[in-house]
Amino acid sequence: MSFFQKLKAGLSKTKEGMLKNLDGLFGGHKIEEAFYDELEEILIMSDVGAVVSEKVVSRLRLAVKEKGCRDTAEAKELLKEILVEMIQGEAALDLSTKPSIILVIGVNGVGKTTTIGKMAYDLIQKGKKVLLGAADTFRAAAIDQLQIWADRAGADMVKHTEGSDPAAVVFDAITAGKARGADVIICDTAGRLHNKKNLMDELSKITRVIGREAPDCAVEFLLVLDATTGQNALNQAKEFKNAAGLTGIVLTKLDGTARGGVVIAIKEELGVPIKYIGVGEGIDDLQPFDPQEFVQALFEKDQGEVTA
Repeated sequence: MSFFQKLKAGLSKTKEGMLKNLDGLFGGHKIEEAFYDELEEILIMSDVGAVVSEKVVSRLRLAVKEKGCRDTAEAKELLKEILVEMIQGEAALDLSTKPSIILVIGVNGVGKTTTIGKMAYDLIQKGKKVLLGAADTFRAAAIDQLQIWADRAGADMVKHTEGSDPAAVVFDAITAGKARGADVIICDTAGRLHNKKNLMDELSKITRVIGREAPDCAVEFLLVLDATTGQNALNQAKEFKNAAGLTGIVLTKLDGTARGGVVIAIKEELGVPIKYIGVGEGIDDLQPFDPQEFVQALFEKDQGEVTA
């Protein structure tokens, strides 16, 4: 099964509500005020959010007027184009240096450690030599869990004992990565809530270590979010962006939610690109985010390859 097919299947819960309602809305009727009101309601129900839903509808109004669209069937294609434009961004990881460094952050339970293992697997399949740093030294069994994923993915790993200084682990990971000729160093971190000052201070310390030990290296700060939490994921992202600065988002568990519209909300409200999305449990079910494929999968019916 291709990743596009997995993406379609993974978005099935979102599509059950959103696509069904859009099918009725874009049925070839005339464009009237009620059409825009209903579209905005459908988007909000899909967790696009009130603010962003209003923006989408406003842009569609303008496009319909400029293009001289006469019915909703034509407007549907314009909506697809608008959504793709809104979630476009620099989706590719910055791996321009050797090594490049990826720091993975987020609250407990979103799947950070699993995401790191899957990301390492994806990069290794593309010919990169990857080293993992187990800097989540506080959560029970986090180091062992990351070791399991490192073994599955075929990545090297640097670890200390439980309770060690996370910044020291990052330091050793950078040192080892340089010595071993790693292309990419990916560091796990402890789950953080944005209101825990000591944990945010620790993150700052890690950032300083990276800046000192790898001043010329490309660095990605990736926040892992759980798509099933919908607008709460967006709120988390805002807090982390303010506290730590972010270069990208990894959105997991899209296959377990009807709130896939949060993808649009996150990109539009944060201005931070989505780099990876996860649509399943398998090691290859995390893939780089493709806006065109996402919107196509969102609108495409599961049978007959007929678009909605």
